[in-house]
Amino acid sequence: MDRLRGQIFILLTAMIAAALPFASAAQEQGADPQAGDEQVFKAGAELVVLHVNVFDGRSDAVPNLPQTSFTVYEDDKPQDISFFEAGDVPVTVGLVIDNSTSMLTERSLVLAGTNAFAASSHPEDQMFAVVFNERVRLGLPESVDFTKNRLQLVGSLARYPPGGKTALYDAIIAGLDHLEKSAYQKHVLVVLSDGGDNASTHTEKEMLQRVEQSSALIYTVVDPDVITLGEGDPGMLRRLAKLSGGLAYFPKSERDLVNDFTEIADNIRRGYSIGYAPGANAHDHNRPHRVKVTVRVPGRRDLSVRVRHGYADADSPGTR
Repeated sequence: MDRLRGQIFILLTAMIAAALPFASAAQEQGADPQAGDEQVFKAGAELVVLHVNVFDGRSDAVPNLPQTSFTVYEDDKPQDISFFEAGDVPVTVGLVIDNSTSMLTERSLVLAGTNAFAASSHPEDQMFAVVFNERVRLGLPESVDFTKNRLQLVGSLARYPPGGKTALYDAIIAGLDHLEKSAYQKHVLVVLSDGGDNASTHTEKEMLQRVEQSSALIYTVVDPDVITLGEGDPGMLRRLAKLSGGLAYFPKSERDLVNDFTEIADNIRRGYSIGYAPGANAHDHNRPHRVKVTVRVPGRRDLSVRVRHGYADADSPGTR
């Protein structure tokens, strides 16, 4: 296993070096929010947008379902769907990568998983990385908000040396804030960490509240071998993913980790975006709202839906 990890690390290091000549071109890509403009959806002040995945009995994502298969409820009341998007469309994806001492031995796994994810993503996806220990920093250069260049994304993970404490809650909030700069309608975070936090200025409760106010899907990934008793928190990773409508992954080998990152990229590309406008007279802006989505397909009883279970109104109106 050590030999395999060493080979992967050497290969990816070479790829990172090869990416440097493309930096200027990649900056142009990252600075162009109008690329793929036909996929950008701008909604009115009261539109709630849900990102939905449908799975079959084998836990495979189910694509190409029509709008008529879905029913949306808010606070147990059916809603009229006013926006529906299915299929392989570009999204904005942030990788939130733990660069603290607790993840030091997993460096080659992080690079291998990130490369697998980027290779399986839509070619027009806007990507960025948040690299954190006790400090939370963006991996890309300051002049580049997002990139479509796979090699530049992987290279951004090596920008800062590993080590130090862990400010996971701060990093997730920073990732959600950065997603708001994107012109794309669908937002995703992929968090690679052991779930522990010993350096954030924000609390877990504050971080989860920020997740509730966002429409972003969050997937979490951690190798169980790196979780140290009393430091890692796999339960928090499960709560985080479930709250946003994503999934938590706990790969047990290097191959599993690479497969999980590939599966996450595939699930993102097979998802659905569903929007509705809550009734103005019945909608209370001063409390959280419960959301439920059901799917019915004739002859299929093995389908399940994964979506966030609710949302909290933001301080200012806008697409949620």
